[in-house]
Amino acid sequence: MKILIIGGTRFLGRAAVDAALAAGHDVTLFNRGISNPELYPQVEKITGDRTVDASALKGRTWDAVIDTSGYFPRAVRLVTEALAGSVGHYTFISTISVYAETNEVGTTEDAPLAQVEDKTSEEFMTYYGALKALSEQAAEDVLPGKVLVIRPGLIVGPHDPTDRFTYWPVRVARGGEVLSPSAEYKSQIIDARDLAEWNIRMAEKGTTGIFNATGPEQPFEMGEFLVTCKETIGSDARFTYVPDPFLMQQEVGPWMELPMWIPEGIPELGPALMQVSVRKAVKNGLTFRPLSEIVRDTLAFAQTRPADYQLKAGISPEKEAKVLKAWHERVR
Repeated sequence: MKILIIGGTRFLGRAAVDAALAAGHDVTLFNRGISNPELYPQVEKITGDRTVDASALKGRTWDAVIDTSGYFPRAVRLVTEALAGSVGHYTFISTISVYAETNEVGTTEDAPLAQVEDKTSEEFMTYYGALKALSEQAAEDVLPGKVLVIRPGLIVGPHDPTDRFTYWPVRVARGGEVLSPSAEYKSQIIDARDLAEWNIRMAEKGTTGIFNATGPEQPFEMGEFLVTCKETIGSDARFTYVPDPFLMQQEVGPWMELPMWIPEGIPELGPALMQVSVRKAVKNGLTFRPLSEIVRDTLAFAQTRPADYQLKAGISPEKEAKVLKAWHERVR
């Protein structure tokens, strides 16, 4: 197949290129040429800014397109209109954050979506989910019947620029007492490589429709995850599991300061974001590599970074020690 990938040189886009090339497809990239421009010298590259002008795509044909970087309906419409009539299949990478209700565990693809009153707004941080939902609709409006919408959960693995998962293997590798939410707290993640490889298989089959994509199908518990990290890494870490109310009292920030943790009562967030239904995707061939493999590969990637690299997510050692001290004093 001839596959156009919008983006393609950072995280999920990079995994998509790797998966497409491994499957023997002919890949073209369309991006600004800013992030990792040295990657993939063997593939065709079209330089352009999708938010401003996608005219460089006109007059070309591709069997499939994978759009990993669409955040605003206006920008999605620019690209899809440039491709209208010349593409057979279009994947739009969305997010499980599109759902209006974030406290209902087991959300399926037909659940109500988040809304924004001003549909021209591009306040990304405020209306992320709603803008993604509008972007899904923009793609379907321009390319009716040709769109595959993938709604991933927390995407993890090597080259993750957010460090929201990477924090945990790095922290466990450091050893000592590790602050954690409840051992029973449930989570889901999806390795970028699993997501990309499944996406390519779906494009090959021409599958359309909407799919939640995270995993595993049965969410894993935090205690299970951390023990897997410890056993995989071989560290001396020991885990102190602290209930939500105390973490909130100590002003520990959900999601970014203590990654993969979302307590109830956080506006526009909720534990359901880490526990959605992926039955439809699994029935359509989504598979998951072992958690231990993801931990191992993520830590190996993290260890290639400069020694002074600062993780973009995770509680500081000083604050972690302070919270742990307060917890032990409270229960003593």
